[in-house]
Amino acid sequence: MRIVMFYHSLLSDWNHGNAHFLRGVANELVHRGHDVRVYEPLNAWSLQNLVAEHGAGPIDDFRRAYPNLDSTRYDPATIDLDHTLEDADLVLVHEWNDPVLVHRVGRHRASGGRCRLLFHDTHHRAFTQPSEMARYDLEHYDGVLAFGKVLADLYLKHQWTRRAWTWHEAADTRLFRPITGQPCEGDLVWVGNWGDGERTAELREFLLEPVRALKLKTRVHGVRYPDHATAALADAGIEYAGWLPNFRAPQVFSRFKATVHIPRGPYVRALPGIPTIRVFEALACGIPLVCAPWEDVENLFDPGRDYVVVPDGEEMERRLRQLINEPEAARQFAVSGLNKIRSRHTCAHRVDELLEILNEIRADAVSSRRSAHPIPSPSYARLSLSKSRGRG
Repeated sequence: MRIVMFYHSLLSDWNHGNAHFLRGVANELVHRGHDVRVYEPLNAWSLQNLVAEHGAGPIDDFRRAYPNLDSTRYDPATIDLDHTLEDADLVLVHEWNDPVLVHRVGRHRASGGRCRLLFHDTHHRAFTQPSEMARYDLEHYDGVLAFGKVLADLYLKHQWTRRAWTWHEAADTRLFRPITGQPCEGDLVWVGNWGDGERTAELREFLLEPVRALKLKTRVHGVRYPDHATAALADAGIEYAGWLPNFRAPQVFSRFKATVHIPRGPYVRALPGIPTIRVFEALACGIPLVCAPWEDVENLFDPGRDYVVVPDGEEMERRLRQLINEPEAARQFAVSGLNKIRSRHTCAHRVDELLEILNEIRADAVSSRRSAHPIPSPSYARLSLSKSRGRG
């Protein structure tokens, strides 16, 4: 198939977690022989911030990590959709795109495009900013791919789409895998951005205070940390190491004894069952994981076996102490989590699911055409054939 994907950025993962899954899925599709073309706007703020802070070197690093992937940067005001979408079999449009582009792609499909067209949502705005999401015109889309059932249900409830499928994120296990034989650099590592104030209290309860109490050698990677946040990290004895290219996370995980997952408030309160992709990636690297409260309502994992989940900071402190000091207990969690990823939550699994969704859409389209144009009965067919011959 020829697959066209409109996303915020393939090249940059600076404060842009959506790049993780995009890279993994695109990589899997390319390895299966599909023609994948990713389009990102020239003014993508993630890439602009990355280059402003680190120069062009990270783009070269990305290309070395993903030699099969590249993107086309376009001007939203001048992009030629006739050329871009020519012969496309599948088009995916991510929710970080401008509503004008989303509308234009839909209108192009309605004007005679033969492609299957899907909208992909991996954020909480459908709950936190419904008026913003209502601006997206999905009339001519085949449906929505939502990264959690509760999000898919919101699209149907608001009647923003006629069809929605749950399409969870997953780990790109071509890159995210255990790396052995590395020297240990510390006890605990956390890879995550500050979160725009959406988890300030949670970071203090589930990260800063346990680390301070246990005196763990800890490192934090991420961006958009204000001065008061970096000061709080330093006060807890935590090393702040700034932005980490996502494809280098496996090497970092391999040098620490444990990591944590601290979800943002909107996911815990309103969108249960949606872990961030960092959960999948950490487990894929075979590092023991301790989670602040989140409810796995979709049964993606086996909490208590694949990872530790704690109700409060006191229990976080106790369980971190256990994992740091009891290597066998840590190993059992790591093995269980890794096996779960490999059996259910790789980008290969998600590509399989995507192809199943496409088959469902095609089958329904065939069924609809047959309903609109019933196949004649055998006697009627013979009569029509006879008349046709007579006119000849």
